[in-house]
Amino acid sequence: MLDINLIRTKPDWVKTQLLKRMNAVDFTTLLQLDTDKRKIQQTNEELRAKRNAVSSEIAAIKKQKGNADLLIREMQFIGEQIAGGDKVIANLEAQIFDIVSALPNIPAEGVVAGGKENNKVVKIFGKKPVFGFKPKDHVELCTGLRLIDYERAAKISGAKSWVYTGVGAMLEWALLNYFVDFHIKNGYTYIMVPHLLNYQSGYAAGQFPKFADDVFITNFDKDIKQSKFLLPTAETALINMHRDEIISNLPVKYAGYSPCYRKEAGSYRTDERGMIRGYQFNKVEMFIFCKSTDTPKFFDELVSNAERLAEGLGLHYQTVALAAGDCSSAMAKTYDAEVYIPSMGGYKEVSSVSASNDYQARRGNIRTKGANGNEFVHTLNASGLATSRLIPAIVEQFQNADGSVNVPEVLHKWMHGHVILSKAKDL
Repeated sequence: MLDINLIRTKPDWVKTQLLKRMNAVDFTTLLQLDTDKRKIQQTNEELRAKRNAVSSEIAAIKKQKGNADLLIREMQFIGEQIAGGDKVIANLEAQIFDIVSALPNIPAEGVVAGGKENNKVVKIFGKKPVFGFKPKDHVELCTGLRLIDYERAAKISGAKSWVYTGVGAMLEWALLNYFVDFHIKNGYTYIMVPHLLNYQSGYAAGQFPKFADDVFITNFDKDIKQSKFLLPTAETALINMHRDEIISNLPVKYAGYSPCYRKEAGSYRTDERGMIRGYQFNKVEMFIFCKSTDTPKFFDELVSNAERLAEGLGLHYQTVALAAGDCSSAMAKTYDAEVYIPSMGGYKEVSSVSASNDYQARRGNIRTKGANGNEFVHTLNASGLATSRLIPAIVEQFQNADGSVNVPEVLHKWMHGHVILSKAKDL
């Protein structure tokens, strides 16, 4: 959430920054509501001061056995005025809250304006694989090697789902073990979070109210604010670990594993078959709470962690600095690590590294002790990593002419001897 004081004092600057990611910005209604609220607040403060003075006068009259009926009626009238003003203030605050809650984060310094067309590749690791044979795509490879069962997944769940089978399940679990080990060794506290979260958690993360349609919401109650939803990423839970708290010792670093549940609007593109896009996938998420001065340092750390994980797998990938319009609404700055999928002739994101600055902390009321009192912390997050696009990248980049696939060496200790994937028996 943006600071209303910043909008009030620097509206033109805020508007200019938001136009880097929005088509139009108009603070006219917001600022008028804010002005009206502050005027009524000032009136109510004056009325309260008058009521206190009248109360003292009544007390003095009663002490001397005098008649204070007129003043008592005056005080009652003042009380009614104050109560009426408070109701108007509450209504105005609700309208202001709704408007400010829907505004995206201000892009960080250096983040360029525009959408995907202005994204910039800042790093390339490795080279595109060259095959001396006709390579297969990941759907054919995963099906032929009995790693993934799409047909049975469709039977038990429907479209946009898959079942890991046998060695495929081992490969998925090996990836997750590799990620978790890496983060623990780097000083991150390992967390396993609930999959059902409450509305307040969605609000603090920036999911609600604007992006409620992107998640699966339970029907426990007709009121969304009394319902729960399936987390779209562990980030949504991790930000709320310290909601409404004052953190004394910063930084706090978490690595949280969870399945991720997301609605995917529309139909698949023809190049997004298999595991590229679905309702559920596994991911380990890095999350950091820190002081505002440390945000650049930890952003670089998260980018490095994501890149080192991809490099450890030996995958060809690129890192991309996103333009403001391509960053998610709650984030001020984002870099994506994207692995190369040969059959698609392009790259797909496996890690999104983002700095929210104080945007999420304001929504979640997460503070720390500063030199001038309590101040909002900064939050950062990064996938470390997501698996559903890694398996397509691994099987396609490391395939052999005979249809087998070489497993990255860092995963061998979890593969129970299956270091080269070849066709398994039918289930």
